[in-house]
Amino acid sequence: MSTVVAQSLHVFGLRSHVANNVFFFDEQIIIFPAGNHCVKYNVDQKWQKFIPGSDKSQGMLALSISPNRRYLAISETVQEKPVITIYELSSIPCRKRKILNNFDFSVQKFISMAFSPDSKYLLAQTSPPESNLVYWLWEKQKVMAIVRTDTQSNPVYQVSFNPQDNTQVCVTGRGMFKLLRFTEGTLKQTNFQRGELQNYLAHTWVTDDKIIVGTDTGRLFLFESGDQRWETSIMVKPTNDSKSLEIIQESESLIEFPTATSPDPSYKQLVMTSSQSQVAMPQVFAIAAYSKGFACSAGPGRVLLFEKIEDKDFYRESREIWIPVDPQSNDPSQSDKQDILCMCFSPSEETLIASTSKNQLYSITMSLTEISKGEPAHFEYLMYPLHSAPITGLATCIRKPLIATCSLDRSVRIWNYESNTLELFKEYQEEAYTVSLHPSGHFIVVGFADKLRLMNLLIDDIRSFKEYSVRGCRECSFSNGGHLFAAINGNVIHIYTTTNLENISNLKGHTGKIRSIVWNADDSKLISCGTDGAVYEWNLSTGKRETECVLKSCSYNCVTISPDAKIIFAVGSDKTIKEIADSSVLREMSAFEVVYTAIVMSHSGRMMFVGTSVGTIRAMKYPLPLQKEFNEYQAHAGPITKMLLTFDDQFLLTAAADGCLFTWRVFDKDGRGIKREREVGFAEEVLVTKTDMEEKAQVMLELKTRVEELKMENEYQLRLKDMNYSEKIKELTDKFIQEMESLKTKNQVLRTEKEKQDIFHRERIEDLLDKQSRELQDLECCNNQKLLLEYEKYQELQLKSQRMQEEYEKQLRDNDETKSQALEELTEFYEAKLQEKTTLLKEAQEDVRQQLREFEETKKQIEEDEDREIQDIKTKYEKKLRDEKESNLRLKGETGIMRKKFSSLQKEIEERTNDIEVLKGEQVKLQGVIRSLEKDTQGLKREIQERDETIQDKEKRIYDLKKKNQELEKFKFVLDYKIKELKKQIEPRENEIKVMKEQIQEMEAELERFHKQNTQLELNITELWQKLKATDQEMRRERQKERDLEALVKWFKTDLHNCVAYIQEPRLLKERVRGLFEKYVQRADMVEITGLNTDLQQEYARQREHLERNLATLKKKVVKEGELHRTDYVRIMQENVSLIKEINELRRELKFTRSQVYDLEAALKLTKKIRPQDVPETVPGRDMLSIAPPTRLNEQEETGRIIEMQRLEIQRLRDQIQEQEQVPGFHTLAGVRLPSLIDSELDLEVQSP
Repeated sequence: MSTVVAQSLHVFGLRSHVANNVFFFDEQIIIFPAGNHCVKYNVDQKWQKFIPGSDKSQGMLALSISPNRRYLAISETVQEKPVITIYELSSIPCRKRKILNNFDFSVQKFISMAFSPDSKYLLAQTSPPESNLVYWLWEKQKVMAIVRTDTQSNPVYQVSFNPQDNTQVCVTGRGMFKLLRFTEGTLKQTNFQRGELQNYLAHTWVTDDKIIVGTDTGRLFLFESGDQRWETSIMVKPTNDSKSLEIIQESESLIEFPTATSPDPSYKQLVMTSSQSQVAMPQVFAIAAYSKGFACSAGPGRVLLFEKIEDKDFYRESREIWIPVDPQSNDPSQSDKQDILCMCFSPSEETLIASTSKNQLYSITMSLTEISKGEPAHFEYLMYPLHSAPITGLATCIRKPLIATCSLDRSVRIWNYESNTLELFKEYQEEAYTVSLHPSGHFIVVGFADKLRLMNLLIDDIRSFKEYSVRGCRECSFSNGGHLFAAINGNVIHIYTTTNLENISNLKGHTGKIRSIVWNADDSKLISCGTDGAVYEWNLSTGKRETECVLKSCSYNCVTISPDAKIIFAVGSDKTIKEIADSSVLREMSAFEVVYTAIVMSHSGRMMFVGTSVGTIRAMKYPLPLQKEFNEYQAHAGPITKMLLTFDDQFLLTAAADGCLFTWRVFDKDGRGIKREREVGFAEEVLVTKTDMEEKAQVMLELKTRVEELKMENEYQLRLKDMNYSEKIKELTDKFIQEMESLKTKNQVLRTEKEKQDIFHRERIEDLLDKQSRELQDLECCNNQKLLLEYEKYQELQLKSQRMQEEYEKQLRDNDETKSQALEELTEFYEAKLQEKTTLLKEAQEDVRQQLREFEETKKQIEEDEDREIQDIKTKYEKKLRDEKESNLRLKGETGIMRKKFSSLQKEIEERTNDIEVLKGEQVKLQGVIRSLEKDTQGLKREIQERDETIQDKEKRIYDLKKKNQELEKFKFVLDYKIKELKKQIEPRENEIKVMKEQIQEMEAELERFHKQNTQLELNITELWQKLKATDQEMRRERQKERDLEALVKWFKTDLHNCVAYIQEPRLLKERVRGLFEKYVQRADMVEITGLNTDLQQEYARQREHLERNLATLKKKVVKEGELHRTDYVRIMQENVSLIKEINELRRELKFTRSQVYDLEAALKLTKKIRPQDVPETVPGRDMLSIAPPTRLNEQEETGRIIEMQRLEIQRLRDQIQEQEQVPGFHTLAGVRLPSLIDSELDLEVQSP
């Protein structure tokens, strides 16, 4: 097998004409057919998992899922033979459980299937002309029953099981509604069709005996146990604006129903055709039941929900759901003209999913239908709009993860293979045959039936900007660099440039239609193939053919080229892959009896993929193997039309005539040269026109203004609500005050009643005590009499048990004697009989031997007869033996029973004696209880006296408390007034505190500003000091140089003076001068510098004077600014200290007032009593509550923290000032000192709690 592997990732498509093509696996996962796969799609997480079809499958025909959601049955046609494959959905990945492919009956295909309620049986309906209904025990592949449902080749549309009964099934079709029951190994019809035969399209079970059936004339029937109970008709009623569905005829009779031929003038008027319009009857293709009723399709693009009427056996229409109008469609009115073929509810009945005849999946949340009462609800796309016709064009680009497709449904769609979403789509008036994406992903060229259009891919639209009069262009392609594109017109290739959009070349040479073109890697050559069997290689610089290979017996479908542009690969109708190089066929590889329709090679040159006419793809490595070494994958349900590999060789894209687009991840198991790392990520730029941007900006401005208006309106509404709520609060407070007063009066009344009840209960207790004492005396007398009677009974029972024991012993002895006699007689009798029978057997055997000798011819017959006779005799006597043994056993059982009775009587006697002892113990206990009860009565009497005394004390206390309560109420009124006054005094103080806090914040800001100025001045001073140090160092260096030069000159003068001594001796003078030269000539540069010393010294002195003057002025400025800063700082500190003192005084007053309020409230019992020190420091007013943040520190802790921060800041500033004073030339003004921190700290000690 090949090491090249393709793994299916995602599919964009649906096969809507598979029976029962969508259903729920669980609340989030749905299953639907696409291509030659069944897809498990998670609606929330957007992932897909695939269940591939069988090998060599020609397509799926029907699906069915078991009620327990464990098994999936798929009906297929494999090599012209029907097959049913059952998958186990619970395993990961799904595995095949059973394959049903060996049938003892004639069958072409299975068109409908259903699982039984317990998932053990499978019902399958075959297609005409056989029309057999097969009832399987599928686990054992056993056909339980088979019956022919129709003899006139009428189509059968649906079969189903009763949801509560494995044995009852329903079949509907043209002129057919049958209820069958499985009994005695056959399926028997249990109903009889009456009235006019209808074309029953769909049905569903609403209960275990009721079925809803829909017809092609828009009629719905309710059958109960095979009899019609309810009927309604759905008609399309044309109006000026839109079409609505109306129920125009309904019959609720349980006995007789008017048929469609009965005279009904309104019905005739609707179905009659007129010259102006004709009303079509809606066809009910799908019905789905749920707990409240059922949903049915009611004509194109419509679903009706019916709900059951309580206490009645019929249904009424409750909701209407439409397929929405598609704004991207060329004809929006056509979007809702698609028939709904299948519907299903989620397990929780929260979601309804529908599939349509145009391969679309729609969903709706059922709660939305309940919200929109009176108005029709609308479906939404479950995933995205899908192609509804064969895909004819496929393209991808380099800079973006985009796929472009076009189809015979007149649409162009842009997909994203990274996020598996639909980016753009647009429908046109003409069919689109081919499409190609620019490598940048910003442009697209599409070949329509009338023109070739070059279009921009905008952010939300596909907009044409250049049209070419190329009719019926079947193939087009951008070059790899994007500067050219080629388009085919019949047998001519037009080459256009994308810069000035002109036709630069026309390549002519093909005699038939060109089917495929491909560019080489550097865009210097173009390869084409066609139906004329020719493969040409074109040179674009000259516009002529370089190589050609013509094989007229083959009509080519597709062509590709190796990355090095040396080998051309072509596939066609001769079922081979051809390797072409230098105008000749190097090698042919067989396709093994299938036609290859598409071929593509990886950019690495190591992988090749081909698509077949049966919808499979084959992955093989390059160089191509001679044997059958490739991996074949089930993909599509039709011929593959296009195949592509993405630029990085990671994904394979396939499109086919079934309207599905598959994305595959490809990799080589050897891992050689497959993965190509992207140097640059995908581009995120999109094209937007200036007008669109302006429109959106305008819309945003309008929305902003609208938002502001809504804010104003909401604020006004909130104010109105606040006013209303405040009024309501006042009303409620008044109401509660009134209720409190009424409750007080009630309380007074209840207290009086309580006193009356207490008196009554005292009297009652006295009566009860008297009654109890009397009853105790009576009980003592009765118990004494009962004890005497029980003792007498015990003596009688003891005598009786003795007599019974004697009788039973006699009976046992008699029974033993009779039993032994009977056993002896029976054994003698049966032994005699056995001897007789043995003698008879011996005689019979001797007779048999004589007969065998005499009659050898009839030996076999005699043996059989004798064997039969012997067997009968044996069975006869064995039966007699068994009967005797049974009777013996029965007698033994009787004796055992008698023994058990005897033992039970003995046990009864023992129990009686035990009972007597228990009764004696109970008597003792009762006497103890009597004594304890007497003690309890005395205690209760004492407790009653004590309680009477406590009641009197409590009544006195209640009276005192009433008086105290009245006095406190008076105090409360006075204190309420005082509290209000104090609150009025607190509010202005709090406002003052707020203002002072703001002043403190402003002062802190000003202090921060001064701090920044100080730091800036410090920086300037340090910079000047550095400059001064540098000039000092330079001056020292120059002085050193000057001293060195002076020493040098002095040395030279002395040496020269010594030379003058030899002026009279030329030779010695010459040597001395030469020595001077050798000694001082190397320092000539130093001598030159000495000549310039005077100028340098003057310049140095001038610059030094300038710097000293600047430094003096800067020092003066620093001193002045320091004095100003100190005065301001001292002033701020003094103000801060005074403000802190004032705040502390205000807090003390506030704390004192709060403690007073607290004491007053506690006296009135309005709040719980807590310690005064636990009360928070601040009680914010209404204004402060609205301003303060939701989590605020304790006011005391917050002020302490602020003061601590300020203390640290002051200490830091003091340290900085001391550092500046240590700098030479910087001195503070005499007599100016900052205030000490000790006083301020003593004042701030008040803060501590």
